[in-house]
Amino acid sequence: MRKNVSYAKSIFVMLVLFGIVLFCTVLKTTASFVLPLAVSLLLSFVFYPFCKGLKKLHVPWLVSVIIILSIALVVIYFIATLLVTSLQTIVEAYPRYEQRFTSIYRTVATTLKLPFDEDLSLISNLLNSLNIRSVLQNLAITLSTSLVSFSKVLLMIVLLVVFLLVEFNSMRMKFDIAFTSAETHEKLLKIVRNTIAEVTHYISIKFLISLMTGLLITAGTAIVHMDFPIIWGFLAFLLNFIPNFGSILSCLLTGLFALLQFYPEIGKVIYVAVMVLSVNMILGNFVEPRWEGSDLGLSPFIILVSLSLWGYIWGFVGMILAVPMMVIIKIVCENIEPLKPVAIMIGGNPGKQGKPDSHDSPAKGNLTEKQGNGE
Repeated sequence: MRKNVSYAKSIFVMLVLFGIVLFCTVLKTTASFVLPLAVSLLLSFVFYPFCKGLKKLHVPWLVSVIIILSIALVVIYFIATLLVTSLQTIVEAYPRYEQRFTSIYRTVATTLKLPFDEDLSLISNLLNSLNIRSVLQNLAITLSTSLVSFSKVLLMIVLLVVFLLVEFNSMRMKFDIAFTSAETHEKLLKIVRNTIAEVTHYISIKFLISLMTGLLITAGTAIVHMDFPIIWGFLAFLLNFIPNFGSILSCLLTGLFALLQFYPEIGKVIYVAVMVLSVNMILGNFVEPRWEGSDLGLSPFIILVSLSLWGYIWGFVGMILAVPMMVIIKIVCENIEPLKPVAIMIGGNPGKQGKPDSHDSPAKGNLTEKQGNGE
């Protein structure tokens, strides 16, 4: 007697895989629209607890949103001013480094048998040897266009964050009206609550660790009078948001510049290299896990894959957003019965799957609390 075989699970898996490929394709194609929206949503998750804290002090919700965003914009303006000043300093200091650059290039050109003219500057030699003048011209046009685009995107993100935070204030009431089924209602609220708690927790800890990393590296490079300490601190702060690879890249860039500036004083070069490596290792491997209390429930392999995937989809910004996006995907999969195996597969410790989460605690703050007069 022939045994009946069910292909339902196989078909479902194939549909899920096809859906993932289609989803990634759509995200890459619509990046100009979806990326600002994703950044705005994650920033809204971060700002929401602060707005909620001000509301407990009887500050109107809209005023709370304006206050928090104003503070954020002031901080961004302050950092941008410091960076612009540092970049101007780099331009002014370039002549001091050109001789050293030229000496290094002369050695490379001699080794690789590239043409080198002593009467020309370093840039002229590079242009003649590598024929990259047209590339640089195209790069200048691209950068000018990118600055205009960035200004538009920044304005769009600010507006989206404002309206998203305003929407959060009435989210509970909308859920109550839209979803009358108790099971669906509680499940969706749990997804939203856990997503906000996890993403806020991760980004807050990551921001503090990155800030400490940047400040310590700025101070550490300034102690030995290394040029542009603010630039190296900001670079460490920014790259620290990229797990694993960001810190490695920051160490390499800072160490190479220290070699360029201090050589042949090897002592200072070693100091900078050890200092940057120690700061990243201590804060990243000891302080950050202790502050987080527990891991994000993501497999290290999945984190590396997500860096490549989101970097391919959204570039450098995608690598910064990779972990928060995977946390959101995991939380959604945990609360949809057919997708629970996916949540287990991308999780870190199978023994913790299905156990009560720390983010279910009311101490984290969530959207289930009644807010204002509208609920």
